[in-house]
Amino acid sequence: METQVGQWETEAVMVQAWSGREVRALRESQRLSIREFAQRIGVSERMVSRWEAGGTNIRPRPINQEGLDTLLAAATDDEKRASRRDWRTSRVQGRRLSRTRFVPSPLPHLPPIYVCNNTSLPQARRDAAKGPDVLAMQAFRSADRQVGGGHLYAAVVKYLRTQVGPRLFGGDLVVEDPSVFTAAAGLTEMAGWMAHDAGRDDRAYSHFLRAFHLSKAGQDRQLGVHVLASLSHLAHHRVDPHGAIRFAQAGEAALAEGPRNPGLAARLLAMKARGRATLGDDQETRLLLGQAEAALGGSPEEAPSDWVSHFDRGSLASEAARCMRQLGKPTEAQEHAHLILELRPSNRTRSHAFGQLFLITSLIQQGEAEEACRVTRDVIDSTESLGSQLVVQQLREIHDQLSPYADLPTVSDTRQLLADTMRQRVWLQQWIASDAFESQATPR
Repeated sequence: METQVGQWETEAVMVQAWSGREVRALRESQRLSIREFAQRIGVSERMVSRWEAGGTNIRPRPINQEGLDTLLAAATDDEKRASRRDWRTSRVQGRRLSRTRFVPSPLPHLPPIYVCNNTSLPQARRDAAKGPDVLAMQAFRSADRQVGGGHLYAAVVKYLRTQVGPRLFGGDLVVEDPSVFTAAAGLTEMAGWMAHDAGRDDRAYSHFLRAFHLSKAGQDRQLGVHVLASLSHLAHHRVDPHGAIRFAQAGEAALAEGPRNPGLAARLLAMKARGRATLGDDQETRLLLGQAEAALGGSPEEAPSDWVSHFDRGSLASEAARCMRQLGKPTEAQEHAHLILELRPSNRTRSHAFGQLFLITSLIQQGEAEEACRVTRDVIDSTESLGSQLVVQQLREIHDQLSPYADLPTVSDTRQLLADTMRQRVWLQQWIASDAFESQATPR
């Protein structure tokens, strides 16, 4: 069901200092189990239970209070009223009510990103980051490009839980090294992308939101902006173009406060272009894509963060192909698909496969079904070991798109091959939906 998006005034409840009493009131107002509530914030069930048991005598860490603030901002009016009644009844000190502007969306309104002039400490931050966490991230990223997030998600979450988590939450000492928070943010954001690739957008959102708050503590502006772009991408997959545009605009506002970064600027412009394409605005879409291409030609004013994945011409071609497909321009989508295949080598299995998938859809829309079948067979062969639910989903769509040409022998054979392939890969979807996956994915 499409969500109506617009700006309106509402009375939102803001809590100056969360205690276990407010946590319980918010959870019960949303009728969530402790497990469901913990997943939305990105903490363990045991931590939520400890907060609630402590009542007014316990205070969550500031990073968790920010997550609670965001969850509260996303609550419905009825949930806010229910929470407010509980807080007033319990006479919790330190709470306040304020009128604020709230923009309803399937994705919650995020607080403004931190303002930090990181030109004063970039070298120290980069030197601190050159450690095992960066090496682990680079290894995961390299493997992800070839085998997909479905195979690696549990491994990344395990690394976060066993290697990074103890440094953040292992004791009562306050963590002062921002590089620990940056590592946690970068790897959590990576886990979000892998969950998304595995078809779990609910979990991806939880990871992205957690990564955003951690990035503020880590003082890595580039990473914070990068996470906002990831949230924009996720909003597109949730068919929320207005929310996607707002996330991209929030990233642009944060980026404007610091040194110029062409790659991030281009990515945010591309996210806005996708939003305009979904809304059917051809002219604005092309304008934004042109601005993104121009941005890529600029020079950065600071060294790139190790935690931010590179956005280049191949990345922009992929976003442009999505835009043209959304606008119903198969010829132009095909041109961008060819550029992706030119810029992405075959060992970049997933990126190369997406270029081929864009090409297949464009060919079908232009009536070139047999050529589309040839490329489809290549995709099936090249992605045999790729654990990507997104690829499987697109193969299913291609199977349906080929149905008008089912009388052609080549098409009939290819559709049967697609059906067999999807049956063989259904294990991934079953595993993702299983309790085993959920237990492996439980946040720290």
